[in-house]
Amino acid sequence: MNPQKIRNVAIIAHVDHGKTSLLDGLLKDASVFRENQVVNTCVMDSHDIERERGITIFSKACSIEWKGHRLNVIDTPGHADFGGEVERVLRMADAALVVVCAHDGPMPQTRFVLRKALMNGLKLMVVVNKVDRKDSRAEEVPDELLGLLIDLGADEEMLESPIFYASAKEGRVSTTLEGFETAENFEPLLDALIEHAPHPDVDLEGPLRMAVSQLDWDDYVGRIALGQIESGSIRPGDRVLVVNANGKSKRIECKKLFRYAGLERIEIPEAGAGDIAFISGLDDIEIGDTVCAIGHPNPYPAFTVDPPTVAMRFIATNSPFRGLDGDRITSRQLRDRLMREARANVALEVHNTDTTEQLDVRGRGLLHLGILVEEMRREGYEFSVSRPQVIEKIGEDGERLEPIEDCVVDVVEAHAGKAIELLGARRGEMTSMTPRGDQVRVEFVIPARGLIGIRTPLLNATQGEAVLSHQFREYGPWRGPMPRRKTGVQIAMERGRVTAHAIEALESRGQLFVSPGAEVYAGMIVGDHRRPDDLEVNICKKRQLTNMRAASADRKVVLAAPRTFGIEEALAYLAEDELLEVTPKSIRLRKYELNATVRRRAVKKAKADAEKANAEAEKVKAEAKKAKADA
Repeated sequence: MNPQKIRNVAIIAHVDHGKTSLLDGLLKDASVFRENQVVNTCVMDSHDIERERGITIFSKACSIEWKGHRLNVIDTPGHADFGGEVERVLRMADAALVVVCAHDGPMPQTRFVLRKALMNGLKLMVVVNKVDRKDSRAEEVPDELLGLLIDLGADEEMLESPIFYASAKEGRVSTTLEGFETAENFEPLLDALIEHAPHPDVDLEGPLRMAVSQLDWDDYVGRIALGQIESGSIRPGDRVLVVNANGKSKRIECKKLFRYAGLERIEIPEAGAGDIAFISGLDDIEIGDTVCAIGHPNPYPAFTVDPPTVAMRFIATNSPFRGLDGDRITSRQLRDRLMREARANVALEVHNTDTTEQLDVRGRGLLHLGILVEEMRREGYEFSVSRPQVIEKIGEDGERLEPIEDCVVDVVEAHAGKAIELLGARRGEMTSMTPRGDQVRVEFVIPARGLIGIRTPLLNATQGEAVLSHQFREYGPWRGPMPRRKTGVQIAMERGRVTAHAIEALESRGQLFVSPGAEVYAGMIVGDHRRPDDLEVNICKKRQLTNMRAASADRKVVLAAPRTFGIEEALAYLAEDELLEVTPKSIRLRKYELNATVRRRAVKKAKADAEKANAEAEKVKAEAKKAKADA
């Protein structure tokens, strides 16, 4: 197709502002679906975890034919933890459709995606979505977005970007707020994409050049590379040069070519400059590589993304239940899977450790790593993971630095004080408080450490009324110790099956995590302990049977429901000496060291080391005081 008839557009926004729903409307009004076709909402969220959680995790593309033009539209995640997905696919786009909620206005992730769009030189178009909400602030939001663009250093052309008012849920869009009431469909936005989005600036006659922005896998054709062709053309059977950012190259044959037609991937005989195309046959290729014509090596600069901020250990399982649920349990299988993930997930880093049984995995946040854990368990892997830790740095002057985040909490006014108190206890500094109807928006600057495990306490403190968003800000000075878990845990002392009789006796000690009939092993965590120390318990104890009938023999026993964990909640709960054991069927909390005797020795040694360190610190302090007095 003539490149002037092609538009490559990325949809970017903060989480839950309606990107995927907006794309549903564009696909519907462009007649991508048959009239009698049953279509789910958020059709681009095709991954099982995306549908279960109601969020976009992976960037995906589709193609829309409209009035003789081809609109290649890329749907991107809105959550801060998946910013790497946004960064790598923006290179395929020439314009960005910025979606902003008519109530929320610009949020932390809005700033991030706008900054990346400006860095890539994309033409902007703004959609103020959810105009139909009763608490809509559609008149104020464009001014707030304009202020954000000015703050980000946007030029005059960017500040005059066209603005549309829409309700993705109702399938209506208008070029003015006044005209929204009479709007009927998304056709004005489809027309605007043709009018305002630029066509790709490409060279039809030049040698082949394409940056690889995404990798996919097909069971029939193997690895597939996706990117926008900047110059030249390619056909199946062509020999091409794959060059990395360091200039290292290799010759590979293109076996098949594909492009999007609606939501489907179809095979094509040729792809030319301006197209977003899939190339199969390039098995030894990575994101950031450049596909060039032989004799014309011209690699793109090294592709960089914002660095990860959270790390945790992935450990080959040594559980007594090893191999009961999954069939991928060895350290080699774990390593191969993580290395394969790192090649496609540009925001993820995998590092070796001093043991072959453990790998240091680094990502953008707890959700980013938690989704990876969930994917792997569904693929049949069994492994353990440690408590997440933020990645610290040492400044030029030797100062200890840690990741700092911008955090926004929207909460009803009656519970604002509780939210401020909770975040303040986690070293958060409130920077502003803005009333919004019956709600207030409270903004904080807070260490990333303080956000690990914050959601559940925040929802409990505000009766489920708070909505929290955050985005990486910078590396700043370390802000001191953070509140830790105040409770100890109850630890099973033997392998066996949990009994109701044992649970009844232990419920007064703390909330339990297991139910009658569950299998446990020595060293497995079975519940909270109300006191700060850990307690070993016999969770498998059976009622003693005698020939004497007790007065209470026939009484009905009512047990409290056990506490259940999701992946991210369990990771946030862990202490330093604990692990989360993950299998396809279960997640279990356990101690790193399963042997009780070895655990007690370690605790005693740690206590002695702490006392020795405190004594030395006091000695140094006394000597300094004496020297000062002598002077």
